[in-house]
Amino acid sequence: MLPSLPTLTVLVPLLSLAGLFYSASVDEAFPQGCTSTNSLCFYSLLLPITIPVYVFFHLWTWMGIKLFRHN
Repeated sequence: MLPSLPTLTVLVPLLSLAGLFYSASVDEAFPQGCTSTNSLCFYSLLLPITIPVYVFFHLWTWMGIKLFRHN
């Protein structure tokens, strides 16, 4: 069973933040190590940015469809 959207909205940033803190505590070259796609730090920074951008463009597309239909 999949978690609900409000649950995911809270869990994804918290898990990303936990991954970021884990990377900061374990990796010696923390800021420079975030540029490699193999590191956990890269994805813990990427997820909190990607999800709001996806939601924004999804809503933008939906509004465009609604406005096109009603004109």
